[in-house]
Amino acid sequence: MSTRPRAILIHSGGFSSRQWRRLAEGLAPTHEVIAPDLIGYGAARAWPTGKPFHFRQDVAALESLLDEPAHLVGHSYGGLIALHLALARPAAIRSLALYEPVAFGVLDEPADHEAREALDVVSRDFGDGEAWLAQFVNWWNGPNAWAALPAETQASFRAVGWKLFQEVITLMEDPTDRATYATIAAPTLLLGGERSPFPEKRVLEKLAAALPSAELRWFPDAGHMGPITHSPRVNAAILAHIAANS
Repeated sequence: MSTRPRAILIHSGGFSSRQWRRLAEGLAPTHEVIAPDLIGYGAARAWPTGKPFHFRQDVAALESLLDEPAHLVGHSYGGLIALHLALARPAAIRSLALYEPVAFGVLDEPADHEAREALDVVSRDFGDGEAWLAQFVNWWNGPNAWAALPAETQASFRAVGWKLFQEVITLMEDPTDRATYATIAAPTLLLGGERSPFPEKRVLEKLAAALPSAELRWFPDAGHMGPITHSPRVNAAILAHIAANS
């Protein structure tokens, strides 16, 4: 067991643990940092195209890292995984720092109908993958965002496209609601970009109202990819939150 507090950094779908490299460097002097590659990404074995996958398999794979209390950091899909780890192992969570977790189950009121409809724009049919990836990236980042990506980045997305698609399909069907998330008592920093799609902003607002120890902070000029596009400011907020709760 390390004598330093543990911090577990969980990356977004479509990326790898490399997205947290600078944050890990900032935490390393004072914390034991673990930044795993989720199933199918980075150094982990590729997930076979056509084979079903459920996001709870990623949750189960990370539970062993909570053999001692830890701070959890997560972005998007990684934020959802962190929330489910906190539900599964509440006594092992020192704090949560989550940038736009895709916890769409909190959209559980009639007033959320419009937000739910906006989510349905993303197809439930993977097809050959290319059209689905373009639709997915454009939904989060704006029209023509897929076309604007460098060829290398597009190729990286294609390589993990099926796994990403399976994550999205299963998390969209996740029924975990506000009342369930409200049982998470750990100090929680919720972060979001004001340029992000409104369904995700609605998720953050509802999580902030439901979790008993939550703080919500917005980055006015950022979107969903804030941890990458605005990493110095996002990382500074996360570092301060972890330091205050270590």
